[in-house]
Formats: sequence, structure tokens, C-alpha cells
Amino acid sequence: MGTVRCTGLFSNHTKIVTMIFALTDEILFPPPQLASEDGLLAVGGDLSEERLLLAYSMGIFPWYSEEDPILWWAPDPRLVFELDDLYISKRLARVIRQGVFEVRCDTAFAEVIQACSRKRPGKEEGTWIMPEMVDAYCRLHDLGFAHSVECWREGKLAGGLYGIALGKIFFGESMFSRQDNASKVALFHLVEMLRKWGFELIDCQVKSEHLVRLGAKEIPGLEFRQRLKKYAQIDQNPVKWNTDFGGNSNLY
Repeated sequence: MGTVRCTGLFSNHTKIVTMIFALTDEILFPPPQLASEDGLLAVGGDLSEERLLLAYSMGIFPWYSEEDPILWWAPDPRLVFELDDLYISKRLARVIRQGVFEVRCDTAFAEVIQACSRKRPGKEEGTWIMPEMVDAYCRLHDLGFAHSVECWREGKLAGGLYGIALGKIFFGESMFSRQDNASKVALFHLVEMLRKWGFELIDCQVKSEHLVRLGAKEIPGLEFRQRLKKYAQIDQNPVKWNTDFGGNSNLY
């Protein structure tokens, strides 16, 4: 595995990167514990299904903007959702009880990731979900590894989320809302479903105050990698979820 030394190469990073690993055509990654302080581990490679699945199984994910090469990250600490820790406010519980949204899985994956990739109104930063990333994750969806949870209202997509499922770990990627609480309802139903299926946790990657308010917490990178080794096996025969919740829940 080669290395490249660079100083201030990526202008959108607040910390100076002194060394990163340059990937070759070979499907390999350096150990994630060698990532820089801000979590950057490697640059280059491609977004092939084989490389992406290996990356996620090791706790590595791609995250870059339009002017960058492909950047691979393994932050430490790691933000996760323990499946018993999701905080549901009284208002959100009421929305869930009332069945405001019809909740489905894997019926509009491409539409969900396209919605997540669009620039948010009122925000200056662009998207990190490049067109080639949309294509790559749609291929993973076709193979049964990538999944969407969608909230529908009056026949229109109101919000949702998508991510990767490996073994008993769900790697959350992004979510969006076109109507109030839609993404939170999708998250609630995702957690409900994963608990029933015996999943271990949801990976949220890097700290977000929004997710922390919902119950996410940071854990040490070593603990995260140990849990990945135990629970994040790459399934040989993954399947689409195709679950319809009908907008209802018996938890409230």
C-alpha cells in the first residue's frame, strides 16, 4: 500500500492532513486505526461494489465533494445508535400513533438517495452525494445491500433515509424531509424493524447534534471495530426488505 504526503491539499478540511494512503486498483484498505486525527484514511480507488462492501465491513466510508478525489474516512470516536436508546418526543409519538405517513421500505430507493443528494434550502454547502455515488449505491440496492425507509403521504414521498445493511449492523448514510417529522418517523420505523430482526446497532458515522438529541452517542473506535468484526458479515444472499408498515405502530 503506497502513501502520499500532502499539506493543505483539501481546502474544505479544517485540519491539515500530513499523510494519507493512496489506493491502487487492488481492493485493499489500510487498517482504519491509522486514520488521521480528523478521520481521513485514504484517497483514490473506485466505488465498485466489492470495494464499498469491504470498506463498510471495516468501518470505512467514502465522503467527498465535487472538487475532491474519492476520500475514505474512519473517524474515532464513532457516532452510533444503540437500538434501545432512540428518543421519541411526545409530539413525534403522536404523529406515529396517528399514522400521518405510510411507511415503506425499498420501494423508491433511487428517489430517496436523489432527494438526499440535493442541496438543502437555506444552506450554503453543497452535496457530498456525487452522481457516481448515487449510481454506486443504487447498484448496491439492486444487489440487496442498500436499503431505503420511506414516508409517503397522499401518494407522494415526504421523507426518508437510506443506508447499508451488513450482517447485524445498519450503516446509516443520509436522510431528508419534505414534510415535518417525515425523516424522524422513518428512523423510528427503521429502529423498530432492526430490533425485531436482532440487529446490533446503527452506525451514524460522525457526530451530529440533531442525532445526539435523538439518542445517538459516541463510542471509541476500538469498540466500534470490535463490534463490526463480530456482527458486520457480508451476506452472501442479501434480500430487499419490501416491508410495508401501513403507517401504524403498536408501540404507543
